[in-house]
Amino acid sequence: MSEQKRKASVENIYQKYLSSISDTYLKGDAREESYYPYLKEFVEGWAQSSQKFVGITVQPKKTLVGIPDFLLRGERNKIIGYIEAKPPETRDLSEIAESDQLKRYRNSLPNVLLTNFLEFQIYRNGKLVNEIHLARPFTLLQLKHTPTAENVERFNELLEQFLSFSIPPTYTAKALATELAKRTTLLRNLISEELTHNQSEILGFFRAFKEELIESLTEEKFADMYAQTITYGLFSARMRAKDKEFSRDTAYRYIPKETSLLRHLFYSICGANLPESLEWIVDDISNVLAEANLSSIFKELHTLFGYSDDPIIPFYETFLTVYNPKERERLGVYYTPASVVSYIARSIHHLLKKKFHKSEGLADRGVTLLDPAAGTLTFPAMAIRIMKEELDKKGKAGLLPSLIREHILKDFYAFEILVAPYAIGHFKIALVLEDLGYCMGENERFQFYLTNTLEMKEPKHLSLIPDLTKEGQRAKEIKEKIPVLVVLGNPPYSVSSENKSEFIEKLMEDYKKDVRCERNLQPLSDDYIKFLRFAQWKIEQAGCGLVGMITNNSYLSGLIHRGMRKKLLESFNEIYILNLHGNSRIGEKCPDGSKDENVFDIMQGVSIALFIKHNRNFPIPPLEKGGKEGFLGKVFYQDVYGLREKKYEYLNKHDVGSTKWKKLLPSEPYYFFVEKDFSQKAKYDKFFSVQEIFVQSSSGVKTHRDHFIVGFTKEEIKQKMQIFTGNLPDELVTQSLDLKDTRDWKIKIARESLKEIDWKKYIRPYSYRPFDNRYICYLPNLIDRGCDRWNLMKNFFEENLSLVTTSGL
Repeated sequence: MSEQKRKASVENIYQKYLSSISDTYLKGDAREESYYPYLKEFVEGWAQSSQKFVGITVQPKKTLVGIPDFLLRGERNKIIGYIEAKPPETRDLSEIAESDQLKRYRNSLPNVLLTNFLEFQIYRNGKLVNEIHLARPFTLLQLKHTPTAENVERFNELLEQFLSFSIPPTYTAKALATELAKRTTLLRNLISEELTHNQSEILGFFRAFKEELIESLTEEKFADMYAQTITYGLFSARMRAKDKEFSRDTAYRYIPKETSLLRHLFYSICGANLPESLEWIVDDISNVLAEANLSSIFKELHTLFGYSDDPIIPFYETFLTVYNPKERERLGVYYTPASVVSYIARSIHHLLKKKFHKSEGLADRGVTLLDPAAGTLTFPAMAIRIMKEELDKKGKAGLLPSLIREHILKDFYAFEILVAPYAIGHFKIALVLEDLGYCMGENERFQFYLTNTLEMKEPKHLSLIPDLTKEGQRAKEIKEKIPVLVVLGNPPYSVSSENKSEFIEKLMEDYKKDVRCERNLQPLSDDYIKFLRFAQWKIEQAGCGLVGMITNNSYLSGLIHRGMRKKLLESFNEIYILNLHGNSRIGEKCPDGSKDENVFDIMQGVSIALFIKHNRNFPIPPLEKGGKEGFLGKVFYQDVYGLREKKYEYLNKHDVGSTKWKKLLPSEPYYFFVEKDFSQKAKYDKFFSVQEIFVQSSSGVKTHRDHFIVGFTKEEIKQKMQIFTGNLPDELVTQSLDLKDTRDWKIKIARESLKEIDWKKYIRPYSYRPFDNRYICYLPNLIDRGCDRWNLMKNFFEENLSLVTTSGL
């Protein structure tokens, strides 16, 4: 086509477009969607005249979250960008661009065109980069005439700029994580909306996971979980695809064949059942991954984190740091440094040889292994590499395929409750085995199961996801019936544990039995302690075995943990504690006063623990050379202080056999697992005890019921008190007022006692200070207290109400 004919064609496209827009507007009954066909025809015609291939899809309309109105694709189905349209009568596009909907698009999508069909604005990565008035809105809206095209040359440049966009390749882990996190946030919002559709398969997934796996699961949490699973599943599939062509449509072929649950979940995003409202954003995530320079990213991750052939774990943490740092902290999702994993796995390998007569350590076919909080299978993957090294060292490399088939796939187990790391782990273990030259057959899978380790209930029979039921049944069988010689891993740390199943709570009674007198037993409910208790139970079930874990180190010396330490001493013959310190909450420093760092990016100090329970049928050999007897019930301890890199260096160079241990002799009543100087204990014991010095005692001011008895108006407090003293069931009152029982305060008793009191006269000003206009209902029945504390303090409160908060004393 000659240049003259091309210009004439473009002029005709412009005129036809503006005429169509005007005719439709002047009819007076047009909706926004009425103009869509004209814009689609206009952009496609312009692209064709410019010899560009552009396919435009008009997106399905949504009601709440919203999705862009148009999706544009170029060659090889690659996404070019998005168009969001508003009616022609929309006066100020810049104001629209600041709406919540447009901010979501601008912050999540790299190339967005905003228009009211006459004005056009391009946004790149959230920023306005170009804007043009194609025609004057005044002519159409006020004069009721068809406007003429203006700024045609500049508008041609704008369209050229918009349609020439392609997703740039990412070369760093942070850049890729940022791009994926932006789109995953948008995907999460869309999934939340999809859950409102009763016929959606995603809603069925939510109900199945809630019934079978996580009873406390909400739609919001599920949307977040499922969005992460989609993104990271695609990322893992991209890793397996390597240099092959990659897209949403091809991702399914890279799923490990025998993980039927994972294939079921993944088919929902790769197959025909993917809701139309999600296709575009899943395609966009796939495009980002297809363009990523993985070799550059993996090289960077290896340099930063030390995983030579396992970049998945550190990248997952990098992704969560951008996507949802609070959730990452709450779930305890911190990649376990390679040096930590290596120290634990190599130590177990060593102990299996020296203490359990397993001449080939982890490679011995009599070794069964379980990671109960497996995450992305970091520890089993390390164990597999150590086994390969063992075979290579002994000239048995040719036995590796049979060892994988008859030992690893048969005797190694792992559990995980979160779907995203579960998906990642299956992809990763397939990659690890492929790198070793082993491809799993049709009926082979790594025994990694989606389950709550600390739950032992019978799985329900669900029709929508039968594979989820099968996973639960097999996991329950492993928990109850399969003897395990090795339990290892990095359990989550969460003092506000949501794991409160009858099974684990019953086991935890052993740790709490000797400290019932303590007022606050909450520290013993931390998830890491529950996982340690599960590991102890599992080894006791087998009769002998090893536990190797890195955990929060507060149990080593906490007074509330003394019962836990006592039970561990009773159960295990030998305990090795490598205290890595790093507690920034207490400003921990090295003995020489220099800086001490954590091996994780957390504040709580950590330690590695190795617990050994021997089979009584054979003698207990000593660990040290030249020893003459076993160390029954003994504790061995070592500190590692310093900067993070120095700690990594130490862990890489040592294992349990080469660490210089100090023997501890834990004694009642505290059984400390750290070094303590008791040389002055006899002298100390002769002095007065604190209980003898102070006649009365109190745990101090507490404010956990202030939200109930403090308010900005008397009426606000009256309404709450009327609910509290009314006839509603205790359960409803508990929920509506956000209250709960404590050891010394029970809702049922407090409600009954208050019904006999004229509580209105107890509503007083909270403070006599100027500008503090709050009120408080200070009744002894609402105070969390010991039985004699209120009488002791009552007069003081009445005289000094402006000085204290009375809701917790």
